[in-house]
Amino acid sequence: MKITVLLGGTSSERDVSLASGIRIVQALRTKGHDVTSIDPANGPLSSADEQALISRTVVQTEPPGREDLERMTRESLPRMVSSLTEAARADVVFLGLHGGAGEDGTIQSLLDVLGARYTGSGHLASAIALDKQISKHLFRESGVQTANWLMAPVTVEQVTRTLGFPVIVKPSKQGSTVGLSLVKKPNELDRAIAEAFDWDDEVMIEQFIPGREITVAVVDGDALPVGEIIPKKELYDYECKYTAGMATEVFPAQLSDAEAAHVQEQARLAFKALKLRGCARIDFRMAPDGGFYCLEANTLPGMTNTSLVPQAAAAAGIDFAELCERIAQAAIRK
Repeated sequence: MKITVLLGGTSSERDVSLASGIRIVQALRTKGHDVTSIDPANGPLSSADEQALISRTVVQTEPPGREDLERMTRESLPRMVSSLTEAARADVVFLGLHGGAGEDGTIQSLLDVLGARYTGSGHLASAIALDKQISKHLFRESGVQTANWLMAPVTVEQVTRTLGFPVIVKPSKQGSTVGLSLVKKPNELDRAIAEAFDWDDEVMIEQFIPGREITVAVVDGDALPVGEIIPKKELYDYECKYTAGMATEVFPAQLSDAEAAHVQEQARLAFKALKLRGCARIDFRMAPDGGFYCLEANTLPGMTNTSLVPQAAAAAGIDFAELCERIAQAAIRK
């Protein structure tokens, strides 16, 4: 197949996308596909550009600043349109983008207009899944358990009465825990909400569920082995996700057969509730009483050296190149 991989972009997850995308490029080439790479922010990548990305061994421990991203977005708009037009000529556009316009349905809508086949979910499902508030309503309608929440603006009294402390404060439409805070004391709430508003115009305050960090990858409707993440810090934050050694990932997770089957079914229900397709990752917290609470769905999950979906695939006997090829083939079949 002739495949164009989109990577980079202008979201807060740009660095993660570059790391994911270049691995996808390499993997698909080992399968004999004709692969080109395009950064919507800067245009097609040369061989030297690709080699520079390959030589980068780590993702930065902090996301790019918001001002830098906004400037890049303004400057790259004309290139983005021409880049997508060029990408659409391929048999498949492999979306190695994360967050922002790459994951919120914007790029998907433009590719739909261009008549392109692309990996991952369509424009509507992408927009819904990135919006955590809408996702939670759909989870509950479909029988998927999720933690209680409020949307800012809120008062300390409202949070205390409805959710209790501690709570998680996070942007409603961001990924990779960008702008997320664990708030243990009422006097920390306003600062955390202000920080989250730096990244989004909607902020969620969510009941904190203590317990284990659980994840389920779903590929073409099939749930892969369940994983557990054990971070070295209290929260599985941006640094833990993309810094080797900052978290231990266990695949398959140490769960009973019944527990694993239950959370896999919850993941499939969440996948269906949001009308997802292709590959997605559904994240949960497992409470001390054994209940699973769905946190969110990631429609374009990371594919870096430390990412979870490739580890789940490996636990199922699927190597990284085969995983990428399966995702591309699913886009052809849709």
